[in-house]
Amino acid sequence: MQPSIRAVHRLALAAGLLAGSLLAAGCATTAAPSAPAVPAASPTAVAPEPDFVPVARYGRYTLVELVPEPAQRDLLQQAVEVSIPPMLDASVGDAMRHVLLRSGYRLCDAAEAAALYALPLPAAHLRLGPLMLRDALLTLAGPAWELSVDDLTRQVCFSRHGAPAFLSANPPGTATSVPDADRPEEMQP
Repeated sequence: MQPSIRAVHRLALAAGLLAGSLLAAGCATTAAPSAPAVPAASPTAVAPEPDFVPVARYGRYTLVELVPEPAQRDLLQQAVEVSIPPMLDASVGDAMRHVLLRSGYRLCDAAEAAALYALPLPAAHLRLGPLMLRDALLTLAGPAWELSVDDLTRQVCFSRHGAPAFLSANPPGTATSVPDADRPEEMQP
């Protein structure tokens, strides 16, 4: 007497289920209770919570932060690219006024800075940028002048760093020549 095919399938299915449950139970491991860990004496650094930054969704994947840019908070950080209009006798003051046109700042009318404003504009300064507004003003003024900013009235002023030693030692119009020790004297025929 031969067993029916159904009985064989049922027996095979039961054996498969029994083997699967034994394998699943045999793979499970239980962790042995361990000794409680002693906390370290050093304090742990807690990451600070980020400040809430409001955002607006523009499109499907674009979020825009609703905070002002750094150049909008500190106007001297705004990037400028300037071409000074061609003038026959452009001065440093004209160039500074042109750079400050849409910046929100204006030049002060200090008597000390009048000497700077009257200087002729070098050809190298006819085109500036892109650079920050503060750097553009310092470039136009040169290293002998110090920039001071009055944020209350939005005025920029320039003052001299101090008279250099060579100007205070010699009266104007006199120059002293210092021979160069590294250069050999030229022979005249």
